[in-house]
Amino acid sequence: MDALTSEVAALGGRVVGRFVQRRGISGGKKGRAPGGKSNMGRPYSSRTLMSTGKVSEIAEERAAVDAVAVVFFNPLTGRQRKVLTELLACPVFSRADLQPPGASAPAPAERQSRLLEPGRSQVT
Repeated sequence: MDALTSEVAALGGRVVGRFVQRRGISGGKKGRAPGGKSNMGRPYSSRTLMSTGKVSEIAEERAAVDAVAVVFFNPLTGRQRKVLTELLACPVFSRADLQPPGASAPAPAERQSRLLEPGRSQVT
């Protein structure tokens, strides 16, 4: 997460919040089911990448601090970008969007996002 914060700062932005969507930490029902562990490689939602509760939490914080953009650690599909832009009411970027052309972003370990401070340059 610190590396992404540094990448945002290098582009003139400032991170004002961090969110993590954890997976694989539940023990399942009554300790018998694998819980989230068995689905760690899959997004919570193909529509939003994260759970609806986490998206709501990010939207509330973004509005409270008047952040100008949200940056996700994970790659986003076109559909996810469109839906998240609407739900969060601001531009949405992935870590891959911050990389120079031809560079590859590291593989995601957790679903993460950052909020950018208002008044800073928008990341494009």
